[in-house]
Amino acid sequence: MLVQFAPFIIIFAIMYFLILRPQQRRAKEQKELVQGARRGDIVVTNGGLIGKVTKSTDDAEVELEIAPNVRVRLMRTGIADVRSKGEPVKDASGAKTPPAKKDAPNP
Repeated sequence: MLVQFAPFIIIFAIMYFLILRPQQRRAKEQKELVQGARRGDIVVTNGGLIGKVTKSTDDAEVELEIAPNVRVRLMRTGIADVRSKGEPVKDASGAKTPPAKKDAPNP
């Protein structure tokens, strides 16, 4: 009886490892990418609009500037890709790190 089901079990295992697992991994990466979108990031929407995130209003939506002085609210699920990451938000302490010296000898 088990010998009759062995080919089906093997086919299911192959489908799982070649199709389902990579698809689940890509969906997880996409979700992390969309949730990680923050102010200053250049994003592409599912509709093909390219804009800059100007404000994150809450966990579910962001404000997107698609042209100078043209801002739209967009659900995070409508973000297809994050093209480039913006500068991180500056901390309130104002502590600056000195720039690295280019001509300094290596120890």
